[in-house]
Amino acid sequence: MKAQEKIKIRFKPLLCYLGTFALLFLVSCQDRSNETPETGLEARRDTPNVIIIFADDLGYGDLSNYGHPTIRTTHLDQMAMEGQKWTNFYVGASVCTPSRAALLTGRLPVRSGMASPVNRVLFPDSHHGLPSAEVTLAEQLKKAGYTTACIGKWHLGHKEAYLPTRHGFDSYFGIPYSNDMDNLVLAQSKGNYFNFWKSEERKDIQTFNVPLMRDTEIIERPADQRTITKRYTQEALKIINEKKEEPFFIYLAHNLPHVPLFVSEDFEGGSPRGIYGDVVEEIDHSVGQILNELKRTGLDKNTIVVFTSDNGPWLIMGEEGGSAGLLRNGKGSTWEGGMREPCIIWGPGRVKPGIVTDLGSTMDLFTTFSSIAGMDMPEDRIIDGVDLSPVWFNHEAGERKEMFYYRGDQLYAVRVGDYKAHFITQEPYGGDMMAKDTLLLYNLSIDPSEKYDVSNENPEVLAKIRQVVKHHNDKMVKGPDMLKDRGKG
Repeated sequence: MKAQEKIKIRFKPLLCYLGTFALLFLVSCQDRSNETPETGLEARRDTPNVIIIFADDLGYGDLSNYGHPTIRTTHLDQMAMEGQKWTNFYVGASVCTPSRAALLTGRLPVRSGMASPVNRVLFPDSHHGLPSAEVTLAEQLKKAGYTTACIGKWHLGHKEAYLPTRHGFDSYFGIPYSNDMDNLVLAQSKGNYFNFWKSEERKDIQTFNVPLMRDTEIIERPADQRTITKRYTQEALKIINEKKEEPFFIYLAHNLPHVPLFVSEDFEGGSPRGIYGDVVEEIDHSVGQILNELKRTGLDKNTIVVFTSDNGPWLIMGEEGGSAGLLRNGKGSTWEGGMREPCIIWGPGRVKPGIVTDLGSTMDLFTTFSSIAGMDMPEDRIIDGVDLSPVWFNHEAGERKEMFYYRGDQLYAVRVGDYKAHFITQEPYGGDMMAKDTLLLYNLSIDPSEKYDVSNENPEVLAKIRQVVKHHNDKMVKGPDMLKDRGKG
């Protein structure tokens, strides 16, 4: 036998052994790839962290990536490049309280009584708030195993029975209503709120006796609003680091750029847009800090961040109010500038980047994040949100085809596809309510500024919208007067 053949025979058992070992190793690796570790980020790759950043009175045209020429929002610009920029995204109402109720419940606020004209949550002497029967996004995610934290402006009831800790949030740190609210301000304005904003008193933090709260306790009064954006950001960063081994939901609702405008020393006088620009650029910096911390900790691939605002700009405040860009009117109105908002969705590795022109709403966040977390929708009520995750993850066509524009408990306008019809028009602050015998109709894909009434040319569109409204009204049950609800104890 040749020496070469002897070597082959001698090594054959070893080669068989090695082959068997390699096969077992591959099978073992394959088995392990399907295992779910009990701890660590990999254990919850299907339950991403959720962060919703909600500005106050920020307009559609107040970010540089939405067209503002002098406000520099470099971090939000980068967020939009890495994520999705939505151009047809709406809030549930054009003022603070009902808009926040819509986001957290996934329902038109008229269903819960939070849009009623008798709603006194707007004022700091109110004894009422979000009804206990409402199910919030925090409660949904808490049932799915999330730690939940509310930071910033609440404005859904400041009495203990209505605070965030009674609506599914494990913790709360913030000002419980708007940063301009207390009896002192109302007294100093001498019965004319808007004249007050011409005085120098508006520039003094002592004028605004608003409380800063930790859970249910007041820890500072008046809150130092010059540092409030910075402190909200620090609170968010702390939660990110403390809770990074488990899924968390952070609802960060800034009090700004709602008036009064205050900014930290680092940003004072830095924007060509003046103090309003300073405030927006500090919020932009806050967003950058949060995104950078997610990247630093490796949580970026396991977190979805949403940035938007509660309603349009408060135009009556002049230079201390924002801009709706090319959209008509602003806060308090049912024109586009009152309810269409900038919206950026960010989630590296999950959210497919791009510009999205589909319709979306803050009410959809309730449905979308409940779906992502594997939570069923409440079956004992109408939920107005739709699931946006197919758009976020796969660029599929969105489910939302309609948008209803309520002011108080009355339906003023309806959008179906590209067309929007106005049944009632009214200026946001003052002016008569004008019911339309002949509806105003605008093609928003061509005319987002709502300048050109095309009702005469599109009778079939008006007929379709009337059918949608009839179907909507037939199923609408407006929520009970919230004054009858006394909360969760």
